Amino acid sequence: MIFTPQKYRIEDKPGVPFIDENEIMEFLNAAQPDTGRVRQIVAKALDKNRLSLEEVACLVKANDPELIELIKQGARELKEKVYGNRIVLFAPLYVGSHCTNDCQYCGFRTSNTQAERATLAGDELIREVEALEDNGQKRLILVFGEHPKYNAQFIAEAAQTVYRVKKGNGEIRRVNINAAPLSVEGFKTVADAGIGTYQIFQETYHKETYARYHPKGRKSDYDNRLVSLDRAQDAGLDDVGIGALFGLYDWRFEVMGLIRHVNHLEACYQVGPHTISFPRLQDAADVKFDSSYMVSDADFARIIAILRLAVPYTGLILTARENAALRKEVMRFGVSQIDGGTKIELGAYSEKEVDPQDLHKEQFRINDDRSLGDVIEELLEEDYLPSFCTACYRLGRTGEHFMEFSVPGFIKRFCSPNAILTLAEYLEDYAKPHIVTKGWMMIEKNLKDLNGNTDVPEIRNRLERIKQGERDLYF
Repeated sequence: MIFTPQKYRIEDKPGVPFIDENEIMEFLNAAQPDTGRVRQIVAKALDKNRLSLEEVACLVKANDPELIELIKQGARELKEKVYGNRIVLFAPLYVGSHCTNDCQYCGFRTSNTQAERATLAGDELIREVEALEDNGQKRLILVFGEHPKYNAQFIAEAAQTVYRVKKGNGEIRRVNINAAPLSVEGFKTVADAGIGTYQIFQETYHKETYARYHPKGRKSDYDNRLVSLDRAQDAGLDDVGIGALFGLYDWRFEVMGLIRHVNHLEACYQVGPHTISFPRLQDAADVKFDSSYMVSDADFARIIAILRLAVPYTGLILTARENAALRKEVMRFGVSQIDGGTKIELGAYSEKEVDPQDLHKEQFRINDDRSLGDVIEELLEEDYLPSFCTACYRLGRTGEHFMEFSVPGFIKRFCSPNAILTLAEYLEDYAKPHIVTKGWMMIEKNLKDLNGNTDVPEIRNRLERIKQGERDLYF
């Protein structure tokens, strides 16, 4: 499928800011869509076609309960078509909390003199990675404050250190990054370190609101941050992630801003973001914020469903900011990646005791502190297939669109088999006995679903090899 970009008032050019607030508001203030129009748009998405900004606006404005349910049902169906029943697991690892910005919602802000600042390097970083490997993690996202000491070389060396750590059968196979915008040369440096996705969140696409929440520091430059991932593309780093912090401004505007960002990347580089994140504003140490735009649980589910319909091929990330019950509920509307066993205090993975109420060590409060094993157990009970797969990135199966979306049969040929193999590794090496039983039952169920669609005997052969001690087998 080739996406034909819309024509906007601001022409999409590399490195040129592209958000026209008046244009977005005109879309949002247009006439309410009728039932027939919403059905037409959902049907288009179910055919795995990208939606235009005007079509996304129609979904955002559809406030009738029946239409909202139609959108959510469409998102459920589309997720199953594109991703099957897999959920990819990862963990965040906070490497540095020094920061020169003063983001008013963040515990790391420079005006928070009570924050405990730290940087993990050398043995401290290695201990954290070993602790994560002991839990069975295979995919990490390294998180850094925005500070001169966390430059491209520092980030690259941290990623390389993580990749080198091997404990028992444990290893980290994919390192993603959430850090400050870099120069083109800086992005080249981190790309050469073998990183996966580089995340930069705009936080809010509304310029006045952005200025209010980011009064000083490099991050105060709205336009520089907006086009920062263009520089990553120019550097050859085409695996990028975008996001907005919901609760700073009207969620409807932010959804439109995210899709406009997707359209900009597609227009300029023929590839959209690999992931979209949609965290909600949470408590942090000594923060005060306007609660006018806080997003309800019901609207949060709508956001996820709309994003899934709008960009079928893009991964949607749901984090432990949300509580376990809500994560269970909204996951069905299009989420493809979640974190498990999350700790965001620096050094917390290797420490035996951490006070979860001590916000002076955190960027914000998390609301799902379950272990990775507990998260996996719930996924199995909800008929999801937990996955730690990293095969596509290492085999070069990336490109203009997420291959699961663009290649017929991709899920059953590669994604589900690799998810099964990575789950088997976890069950053999890290799972508690009752989870082992549930996990192998899920594997057998999925193998039956794959019969006639892929080489099930070869998958079974590799499962036996895993039981005999081999690791990192993938298609």
